[in-house]
Amino acid sequence: MTKAADKKLIVGLDIGTSKVCALVGEVLPDGNVNVIGVGSSPSRGMDKGGVNDLESVVKSVQRAVDQAELMADCQIGSVCLSLSGKHISCQTEKGMVPISDKEVTQDDVDNVIHTAKSVKISDEQRTLHVIPQEFAIDYQEGIKNPVGLSGVRMEASVHLITCHNDMARNIVKAVERCGLSVDHLIFSGLATSHAVLTPDERELGVCVVDIGGGTMDLAIWTGGALRHAEVIPYAGNAVTSDIAYAFGTPPGDAEDIKVKYGCALSELVSKDAKVDVPSVGGRPSRSLQSQTLAEVIEPRYSELLGLVNQKLLTVQDQLREAGVKHHLAAGIVLTGGAAQMEGLTECAERVFRNQVRIGQPLDLSGLTDYVQSPPYATAVGLLHYGKDSQSFDENAQEPKRSVTGLFSRIGGWFEKNF
Repeated sequence: MTKAADKKLIVGLDIGTSKVCALVGEVLPDGNVNVIGVGSSPSRGMDKGGVNDLESVVKSVQRAVDQAELMADCQIGSVCLSLSGKHISCQTEKGMVPISDKEVTQDDVDNVIHTAKSVKISDEQRTLHVIPQEFAIDYQEGIKNPVGLSGVRMEASVHLITCHNDMARNIVKAVERCGLSVDHLIFSGLATSHAVLTPDERELGVCVVDIGGGTMDLAIWTGGALRHAEVIPYAGNAVTSDIAYAFGTPPGDAEDIKVKYGCALSELVSKDAKVDVPSVGGRPSRSLQSQTLAEVIEPRYSELLGLVNQKLLTVQDQLREAGVKHHLAAGIVLTGGAAQMEGLTECAERVFRNQVRIGQPLDLSGLTDYVQSPPYATAVGLLHYGKDSQSFDENAQEPKRSVTGLFSRIGGWFEKNF
């Protein structure tokens, strides 16, 4: 068994409310990611992105990691870890610096980003990501990559994503209890965007909605830049709960029924179709019409998507007021485990009044049969994120830059996106 570091391997670990997923990816010479190990286990001890039973989370993570190690025939030492929860928040800040030699250098870019990110945040929060949006030099605005351009002063607009210190610490602690270290802590919605979006979608304007068991992660992109990130602590488990209460069936069986027979649009269901529904307390199971099941599911999905739509309209108004592109011409991309519901695209198009597609992970090779589906979008995104960070670190001209490694990673993000 080889160590992951020996083979240029990256490991993505996504600890969700319903499922823990570990992926091992090998970075090929052409820069693509080849998935060579997959591990998955039911998640225990997580709720809406937060840890509520540390030991249960540790066991769930260990099971998924053991599976991935066995399949990839390697020993995992460190991971890129996703983070979600309603404690995630974001803000856009601006910074300005004089251009030192009349021509913008990478140091100038680092300095202006440093100035923009130096805003005071709450002691309880920590900065997860500093993502450049665009630059302005003197009177020229909307510059994507300013290096080499001439001018007197430069302004940067950056997007900060922050998280609660203790919430992050708890999930990292669970991973470290498994004998692993965390290379990068990444907002789930950002990782998912890396996996399912094309550059054209990010440019035209798109909203990614990762619908999990306990949370919906939103990432809104326009003009090639991330404009808003948010987590709604309400998702697929609400649908499961509705089914359990409506039909008096155990939650585990309600989840199975939802996955196998659920439909988010009742008019798509045949009137003759039946569903076998287990009962509680040893009572015999009952046969119900599939349409009745859809009539329970459809209102809840409409409500969940309606919450997203309200957020979208608010953010679009804010972008419009700030003079930033606000149209979502590429529509909505739904992904995550709870996005596999039949009829969801049609249901969502009615709510958003925009085009909708289900997001599958892109640009992958290897074990694609396992991972080319919405539940693995975040974990695949973690591999892409880790690859981008790693490739820049290897090629860095100055390993010990004066403005900390954070800006090296921003430079890597820059190279990838611009």
